[in-house]
Parts: sequence; C-alpha cells; structure tokens
Amino acid sequence: MSGLIGLGYVGLFIAAFLAATVVPFSSEVVFTALAFGGFDLWACVLVATAGNWLGGMTCYALGRLGKVEWIERFTGVKKEKIDRMADRVQRHGNWLAFFSFLPGVGDAIAVAAGFFRCNGWIVAISILLGKFARYVVWMQVNGLFV
Repeated sequence: MSGLIGLGYVGLFIAAFLAATVVPFSSEVVFTALAFGGFDLWACVLVATAGNWLGGMTCYALGRLGKVEWIERFTGVKKEKIDRMADRVQRHGNWLAFFSFLPGVGDAIAVAAGFFRCNGWIVAISILLGKFARYVVWMQVNGLFV
C-alpha cells in the first residue's frame, strides 16, 4: 500500500483499477491517505473514479467473452433457464450496473452485464455514476467533503 501511496495520483489510479477487478483490493486506503496527505480532494475523486470505472469496464468486457455453453457445461444449468435469466438481466441489467461499486458482488454484476450482453453505453454510464458516487460518499463519511 505504501508503494501505491508514494506514487500519488498514479498509485490511486492503479489501486482503484485493481479494486474494481476480480483482484481483492481496497482503493479506499490509498484514497484516504492521499486525501489526508494534502492531495486535492476532487482530483482524488476523479482519478479514483476513472481507475475504478476502467476496472469495472474490464469486468464487463470479460463477461462479454463468456459463452452459454460454458455455463451449461460447468454448472449444469440448462440453456432455457439461462435464456430466461438473460431476458430479465437485459431488461434491468443496464442500470443495475450502477451497483457494481458494491464490495463482494460488484464485480459479478459487471461480469453478468457483459455476459448477458447488456447495452455497453448504458452500462458504461451506470458504472461511471456508481463509481463516482462511491468516492463522493467515501469523502463525506470520512469528513473530507469540502
């Protein structure tokens, strides 16, 4: 962590990117250290949002690589059930991608949005808004909001 903190905004971007992928990582530690270390708060929010958004979009892209045949083969779930779920996810999944900032399930949400071929533009906007809200709330909770 101290190595990333020492890199300033670049370290924050890397930490935020990693935190949004399937790598278990917390960008909030780096964010908070920089914020209390005198770095510009809104610059930290923008850098962290950009890194976290790109990480989320990476998960979305990985999901798009998935194939129904793999789900059938490795989980035993029938294609008909996957198709029914795809209909539901495609109806609501575009905007549900907003919640990809949530710890634990956020990566799965982004991957599922990609796997079920949700609209890439809407997913990108949803993820961006969710990631931005995440860091603004983090600033507020930690008394950093100015």
